[in-house]
Amino acid sequence: MHIHLDALGGVAGDMFAAALLDAFPEHQAGVSASIRAVDGRIACAVRAHNDGILSGARFAVSAPGVEPGPAPHRHDHPARHDHPHPHDHAHDDGHGHGDGHDQGHGHGHRPWSEIRAALEAADLAPAVRAQALAIFGHLAAAEARVHGIAVEAVAFHEVGAFDSIADIVAAAHLIAALGVRSWSVSALPLGSGRVRTQHGPLPVPAPATTLLLEGFSTLDDGVPGERVTPTGAAILRHLCGEDPGRGRPRGILGRTGIGFGTKVLPGLSNCLRVLVLDEAAARPGRRDLAVIAFEIDDQSGEDLAMGLDRLRGEPGILDVVQAPVLGKKGRMMARIQVLVRPESLEAAIAACFRETTTIGLRYHRVEGAVLDREARTVDHAGRPVRVKVVDRPGGRTAKAEADDARDHAGHAARARLRREAERLALTVPEEER
Repeated sequence: MHIHLDALGGVAGDMFAAALLDAFPEHQAGVSASIRAVDGRIACAVRAHNDGILSGARFAVSAPGVEPGPAPHRHDHPARHDHPHPHDHAHDDGHGHGDGHDQGHGHGHRPWSEIRAALEAADLAPAVRAQALAIFGHLAAAEARVHGIAVEAVAFHEVGAFDSIADIVAAAHLIAALGVRSWSVSALPLGSGRVRTQHGPLPVPAPATTLLLEGFSTLDDGVPGERVTPTGAAILRHLCGEDPGRGRPRGILGRTGIGFGTKVLPGLSNCLRVLVLDEAAARPGRRDLAVIAFEIDDQSGEDLAMGLDRLRGEPGILDVVQAPVLGKKGRMMARIQVLVRPESLEAAIAACFRETTTIGLRYHRVEGAVLDREARTVDHAGRPVRVKVVDRPGGRTAKAEADDARDHAGHAARARLRREAERLALTVPEEER
């Protein structure tokens, strides 16, 4: 299963939780239980919402001891603004007062170390705890970079602390429970303007948000205000950080969900949409690919070999090959071809420019056909040998991994090892291998 996040209005922690719970309402009870496990005084609820254009859900969180009520419309903030701050700033920056949550406690700061300890001590499922700590860790690390302090010195404004924790625990529960194979997100509307704080005005997007969104595609849709909050950015970094340029893959569309923020945007639904795709069911035996090609005539063979090895390790790149060709003026050149998953195309292009001296390249999308295959490991003379077994139209074949015969001296010895391993992979039952 793959989930694509369509950031029409933007991304915030409550919008993420609302959108997923709109698509997967069967997880509402589990989310509530995980939040109560962290702080039994915090309550949450999923409310149906219609903005006159679309219908979906809102994720409402109450202050400790107060039942969540309906979230009112506010026109000064797009969603909850859950900005953390270093411990030596005692101020009220207003973020969190336009979030539709009941605020019933005083101001202060809660250290990240204290929040981390609470998450570690809570009776959470291990997978939920790990997801929550990772998301909050991204947020704390970004704030530490912004303010030039140690991560341990970061503290979170108390007004935003309880709802930020609820949002992140809700997100963590849903991520762990759904077991999604991969995530992607559309280009992000960053908005514009300033956020008023006691430090003075801060630019939009917030400094921590800009750090968390490094590498993500963005757009300017002309609608001002803060569109991606730090908590929303931390969730995106956690889910898509290894491949922020990944696009939406082809697949069979299943469930969808819409999660609303609280601000009314002019002429635009302030929502985050999730699209749930089944990639495996799209086209059995077929896959979409992209091919990148370029030539190199001014990079040493030694350095080019290292650059291409680094390309092979990039997420989404499936293969890299090179061939000698003659270019203009009879120059010997290396022609490079890179096979990449289409959703990783932009990141792969950037990697090609980074690792080689090319100043231009070509790319196109293609379709590929693949045969069913299985990776097996057999025991031969007390040593493991990896074998790839492929279902071909004329019957099943096997190919031993050449590297596993590397330390055998002599071609004949290596050939015997591979033949015997391939025979075992094809004839010996799995429980006996």
